[in-house]
Amino acid sequence: MTVTVDFPQSRCLAGVAQVDVTPPGGIYHRMWGAAKHDTATGIHRPLIATVLRLAPHDENSAGVIFVAMDHCLLWGKEMDSFLDSVSDQTSVERDSILVCFSHTHAAGLMGLERTELPGGEMIPPYLDELAAKVAGAICEAGSAMTSGHFSFATGRCDLAQNRDFYDDQAGHFVCGFNPDGEVDDSVLVARVTDEATGQTRATIVNYACHPTTLAWDNTLISPDYVGTLREVVEAATDAPVFFIQGASGDVGPRDGFTGDVEVADRNGRQLGYAGLAAAESLPVTPAGSAGAKMAYTGAVISGATIGTWQTQAVDEERTVALSTWRYREATVELDYREDLLRRQDLERDKAHWQAEEQEAREAGDQTAAADARAMVERMTRRLVRVRDIPDGDRYPFRIRLWLMGDVVWVMLEGEHYNVLQRRLRERFPGRAIVVATLANGSRCWYLPDEISYGKGLYQEDASILAKGSLEKLADTIEREVEMLLS
Repeated sequence: MTVTVDFPQSRCLAGVAQVDVTPPGGIYHRMWGAAKHDTATGIHRPLIATVLRLAPHDENSAGVIFVAMDHCLLWGKEMDSFLDSVSDQTSVERDSILVCFSHTHAAGLMGLERTELPGGEMIPPYLDELAAKVAGAICEAGSAMTSGHFSFATGRCDLAQNRDFYDDQAGHFVCGFNPDGEVDDSVLVARVTDEATGQTRATIVNYACHPTTLAWDNTLISPDYVGTLREVVEAATDAPVFFIQGASGDVGPRDGFTGDVEVADRNGRQLGYAGLAAAESLPVTPAGSAGAKMAYTGAVISGATIGTWQTQAVDEERTVALSTWRYREATVELDYREDLLRRQDLERDKAHWQAEEQEAREAGDQTAAADARAMVERMTRRLVRVRDIPDGDRYPFRIRLWLMGDVVWVMLEGEHYNVLQRRLRERFPGRAIVVATLANGSRCWYLPDEISYGKGLYQEDASILAKGSLEKLADTIEREVEMLLS
C-alpha cells in the first residue's frame, strides 16, 4: 500500500534577476514577408530578460547561467558578439551562458544585415545595450545566490496546435492551424523557492508553442503571448517568470497570425492560468527543508473515519539525491541537404525578386509588389542562413544536458518538430524533462521529422539539414540521457 507520494524536485544554489530589454520605438521591426511596415510604431508590452543562475552545492562542479529572453533569436554572428560581450562584462565563461529565446515574432529582427533599412541604424546600439543589461542582470543574480528548491508539476493547455495544414483547394501545405495534427499539450512548471525562508523566487514555465499570434499586420513591439503569461503568473506569485520555449517547429497557437494584440493577451492568459493551476497542485515545501513529500499520517475518527495526509520534509538520503548535479554533452554530425543553395544562387534569386518588386511597383500592381517583397525577405534570410553554416560536409550539432536532482534539462539550438519532446517524455516517463530549444539561437534552423520531408512545407524549405536528422538527433539524446541517469 502506498503511504508516501513524491514528485520531481531539485536542489541547488540559485539566483534570479530580471531586466527590461525593450527596444526603442521606431527601430526596424519588420520580420514578416507580408508586412507593409518597416519600423515599430509603439510598444504592446515590454520585452523582458530573466536570468536564472544555477550552481551545485559541490563547488568542484561548474554552474550554468540561463537567460530567458523575449526575442525571436539572434543570427549566428550577432549571437557570438552578444555572448562575447556579456562574458567580458561579467568575467564568466562564455560557454556557461545559454540564452533561451522565447521566439516572439513581434520583437523586431535584430540582424546587422538590416542596418541600411528604415530604423536599422538603431540595431547596433540596441544590441550593445542589450548585452550590457543582461550582463548587469547576471551579476545581480550572482550576488543573490541562495540554496534553492525546485518542485515540478505538469499541467495541460490546448493553446498549442499543429500548424502543418493541407489546403485541399490550393493543393499544397500551408503553415496554419491543423485540427487533425498531434501535439504535446503539457505545461511543465517549476516553483523555485528559497530553502531557508520558503519564499517563491521564480516560476519556470516550459511549453511548446510558436509565438506567432501577432504577424504581418502588427506594428508594435511585443513579447506575444509570453508577456501576458508572465503578467498573470507574476501577479499571483510576486516572483519572476522564466519562460522556456519547447519543441515547437510544427506547433503554434490555434488563434494566430493576426494584428490584434488582444488575441495575444488572451492566448497568454490561457497559458498563464494553466501554468498557475499546475503550480498550485504542488505541496508547499516546509521552510528550512531541502524537499517535501506527502505522507499518510493515520486515521482520525470523526463522522467518518478519515485518512489523513500531511506534507513532510524529506530525509537526509533524499536530500542528497535531490542535490545531484551531473552534466553531459555530445556532438552529433548531421548531414546537410544535398539541394542546399549556396550564396551565389541566393544572391541571384534575391536580385531577381528585387527587380520583380520594382517592376510591379512601376506598373502599379501592389499585390505583385508585396509578393515580390516577401520573396526578397525570404532570400535575405536564406543568405544569413548559409553565412552561418559551419564549414565541412556535416553540421556539428551540440547537445547539452544536465541532471539536477530528479530533473533532466535538455538544451538545444534550432527549431525542432514537436515529436522530439513527445518522444523523450514517453521514453523517460518517470522523469521531468525540460526541453529547451532555440538555446543560443538557431544556426541549424528547422529540424522537421522524417515523414514531413517532400511535402513542400515551409519548415523543410527553411531547413539546412537532410531528411532523418531529427531522428538521428533524438537517438543520440536518448542515449545521452540514459548515460546521465546511470
